[in-house]
Amino acid sequence: MIDWDDVRYFLAVARAGSVRAAAQRLGVNHATVLRRVGQLEERLGVQMFEKLPSGYRITSAGEEILELADRMEATSNLLEGRVFGRDQSVRGLLRVTLAPPLSTHLLMPDLAEFARLHPDIEMDISSSGELANLTNREADVAIRVVYDRKSLPLNLHGLKGPDLFGGVYVSRACIAARRAGAPDPIRWIVISAHGVPDWAGEGEVRAAEVPFRVTDAGSQLAAVRQGLGITTLPCFVGDADPLLVRVPGTDLHMYGTLWLLTQEEARKTKRVRLFNDFLFRRLVAHAPLLAGLSPVSD
Repeated sequence: MIDWDDVRYFLAVARAGSVRAAAQRLGVNHATVLRRVGQLEERLGVQMFEKLPSGYRITSAGEEILELADRMEATSNLLEGRVFGRDQSVRGLLRVTLAPPLSTHLLMPDLAEFARLHPDIEMDISSSGELANLTNREADVAIRVVYDRKSLPLNLHGLKGPDLFGGVYVSRACIAARRAGAPDPIRWIVISAHGVPDWAGEGEVRAAEVPFRVTDAGSQLAAVRQGLGITTLPCFVGDADPLLVRVPGTDLHMYGTLWLLTQEEARKTKRVRLFNDFLFRRLVAHAPLLAGLSPVSD
């Protein structure tokens, strides 16, 4: 008899293209993925992957199994979702995914208050830039910045929250030094995957052409607070930091709209409804900060 867990490991490798990436996604080690895929190959009597220097390539036999495995996964998710949707208890697990800056700089006090109000709900907060698959039950609620409403999957239920704006920020000490005639060049601080947006090129402070690259939002904020240069930040991060100020002469730019997203069956549960209602009210209260309407002085 085929073990469904072995099939999940096979699907992860097929989708990720490597055992290492699949292991990271599943939260296990490299050896576990190899062992589970090997068990499935032994059970079926076929080789499903060909190992190449660039990763793992699925074989023709693996392609046939992949189609059936996708159907098994869809059926399993549908069954689990319907059972989960009938659960009206306020006791149990609630998995929420959101981008790290939203968790660290805005919503953690709200998440903590919800946890205090509902001590029997086990909170699992995933602060990640990667999009969790709600259909596959990787999370129950996703708080995401959506740039185009048409990009929302039709099978997800969404609550539209406030618009999110960003600006160009620099440390107050850096501005003071420049006004005092300091010759040191100011760099653009960018997250390596993004670069400098076109809308951020104006303003009174000109940056050197050589950027300073970081890999995450936490390092980006630390660098600009150190006076290394200027960078783009969400207004709820930049305006709330007493060490930073918007670069004079720059405008705000809309990043997108915050949405609370849930899978259709999951949103029927009482604990998901309670959380969505609670957090939606908090997002509305945060709207001025998200829009960059808080007082700013330079």
